[in-house]
Amino acid sequence: MKYKFISVDLQRDFTDEKGVGYKKRPSVDFVKSELSPFFVEKNISINEIVSDYRAPRLGDRGDLCYPGEWGYESIVSEEAKNPDIYVKCMNSPIWTRENIGVPDSKPGIPYQDPKRFNSWLERTIGKPQDEIGIVLFGLTVDCCVLCTAQELNFRGYNVYILEEATDTYSGGLEEKKIILNNPPLTNWAKKISWEEIKDSVGKE
Repeated sequence: MKYKFISVDLQRDFTDEKGVGYKKRPSVDFVKSELSPFFVEKNISINEIVSDYRAPRLGDRGDLCYPGEWGYESIVSEEAKNPDIYVKCMNSPIWTRENIGVPDSKPGIPYQDPKRFNSWLERTIGKPQDEIGIVLFGLTVDCCVLCTAQELNFRGYNVYILEEATDTYSGGLEEKKIILNNPPLTNWAKKISWEEIKDSVGKE
């Protein structure tokens, strides 16, 4: 299996103590200390999904991750990331808006645009193939990572969740174990550990 990687919402508003949506989540330290340096060393590209969560967003009162501001910035290493970054505005990546990701702009009301997500996937991952697995990591496995896994599975991709590199919204380890090993997540993705794939990554 050849693995391709997608990070989800590893932005400072979620990962830094000063962030609006911060909670202590062990996966953040793993990404910083283990995963990112490995990707840089092996020259492996990380495909990145980030969020523009400015108000208004119907059905969600959150107001954070302002493009151009500190909280919007990603912790994914610049040396490793694919510059073709995908920006969403709700938990599922099929949601977009006018002026999405544009600093100092008035954001529109979120609406669905599946074709936009499809186009990004074909550029960064390619079309679904049996020999390619998409490994998701980031925040959170009970929300945005889960929604992304659903959308990828619905499109026919092989989807994996990197166990050490994701957490729940609460950051609780027992809750994470339950979610990773049971439906609904197991309907759309498989749990995988870094130990299982580390030796094969970058050698395809």
